[in-house]
Amino acid sequence: MGYNVRLSVTCPDAKGLIAAVSSFISMHDGNILSADQYVNRESGRFLMRLEIEGEGFGLEREEFGAAFAPLARRHGMEWRVSFTDTPKKMAILVSRYDHCLIDLLWRWDAGELDAEIPLVVSNHPDLAGRVEAYGIPFFHLPVSRESRAEQEAQVLDLLSDHGVDFVVLARYMQILSPKFVSAYPDRILNIHHSFLPAFVGADPYRRAHDRGVKTIGATAHYVTEDLDAGPIVHQDVAHVTHRDTVDDLVRLGREVERRVLARSVRWHLEDRVLVDGHRTVVFE
Repeated sequence: MGYNVRLSVTCPDAKGLIAAVSSFISMHDGNILSADQYVNRESGRFLMRLEIEGEGFGLEREEFGAAFAPLARRHGMEWRVSFTDTPKKMAILVSRYDHCLIDLLWRWDAGELDAEIPLVVSNHPDLAGRVEAYGIPFFHLPVSRESRAEQEAQVLDLLSDHGVDFVVLARYMQILSPKFVSAYPDRILNIHHSFLPAFVGADPYRRAHDRGVKTIGATAHYVTEDLDAGPIVHQDVAHVTHRDTVDDLVRLGREVERRVLARSVRWHLEDRVLVDGHRTVVFE
């Protein structure tokens, strides 16, 4: 089966970067199928995503790293490479709310999300049957304040044992420890049910209703040690009125949550999201 090569680069901006990378690809008989780049004038950082046709490319996948490393060192590049015939292994963590989880599983089963899902982990048993119907192993690991560290260690062991690349928090109602977050930097995607930075933390729909907002939203962001403050990947909104109850806001908000999370997951799986400090650049 054929494949394409995806290359993502972040480095200090300088003249000639596009030419240098393009020349490297050309030197190895590569055909660039798509190229996106952006310069953050505030940080002085250059960000680039390339997709290269695998057929006819003069570097085998195991040769690419060693060949590209000298160019990367010369320009101070942080870079990653992936291959379209090797889907990322994506774990989903969930609590009791099922709307984001089921939406992701449906999209995955329909072929919309190019990933392997080796497991779903939950601190509640409620969704086991819904997950196992898709042929995906479900692990119930209950957690309490006293057992949080032990439960997190069990989750990390499971993720490691299954070779997980990427973690999605599909309304997982637990705060992750710094140790957990550091194990998957910029690879834990959370959906928060508000338009961050508004209404950080718990019960945002009720607080939005109390405040009388006319717009509610959802935010997908990478998880950091600071609660609901990681780099934002995607946001969307729904308009509401004074007639809408808290339950109306929850219903409308869940529609937005599903849409925002699914799109963000797909972008991550396709290596379209590059982190630039506290922000992201998304090459849609």
